[in-house]
Amino acid sequence: MTSEKPAGKGREEHTLGEALHLEQLTAPPKKPGLGTRFRNYFLTGFVIAAPLSITAYLTWSFVAWVDTWVKPLIPKHYNPDNYLPFTIPGVGLLVAILFITLLGALTANLFGRTVLKFGEGLLDRMPLVRSLYKALKQIFETVLSQSQGSFEKVGLMEFPRRESWVIVFISTATRGEVLHRVGEGEDMWSVFMPTVPNPTSGFLMFVPQKDVVLLDMTVEEAAKLAISAGLVIPPFKDANDAKAHVEAEVAERRSKEPA
Repeated sequence: MTSEKPAGKGREEHTLGEALHLEQLTAPPKKPGLGTRFRNYFLTGFVIAAPLSITAYLTWSFVAWVDTWVKPLIPKHYNPDNYLPFTIPGVGLLVAILFITLLGALTANLFGRTVLKFGEGLLDRMPLVRSLYKALKQIFETVLSQSQGSFEKVGLMEFPRRESWVIVFISTATRGEVLHRVGEGEDMWSVFMPTVPNPTSGFLMFVPQKDVVLLDMTVEEAAKLAISAGLVIPPFKDANDAKAHVEAEVAERRSKEPA
């Protein structure tokens, strides 16, 4: 023989449960404690202060390093540190910029190019110095040449195994002997695969274009992604979201037009 609960009592318990659930939903959220707020404020301030402090420190260190090398070369009557009671930071950097600009202006004419060619001829007769000078000159010309653009595209490539992807910066289409030796009729790209968290070092690779998945993110966004070790994710809106956004804007504009 089984006992059953009265129907009215079951409905009463059900109504009481709904009331408690509704009260929990409508109750105002609890305010964070003093310790939680202090931690949140500290982390927010740290995120703001750390990049500013590091940037200021690196900038100041670079200016001081240039001043250390250049200021001793400035004649005494032109060096403000010799007749002022305080030092002026950045004087050496300013002098270095002016000197480099003047050097570029002098080598832009026929006389300057002749002198430069004569000097390079002297260096060419020194075995060790010749190799070092030519290597450094080629590196700086490649990096600073106006005819060669920087990275323009970003992609993904499977490395070091399948279904494991890495960010790569696309330099140029592979040409010359490399393409002739390994291209086998395929179009290839010269890509730079950066290391993390220092994207200035990495690996130069020549890969078939079909093995690279192009991304919409900019080079700057990809660099931030690499430097932050994946913590800073660039914003992304796929084609469907973009299409819906455009259609919504068009509909809104049409609704505001006079009939």
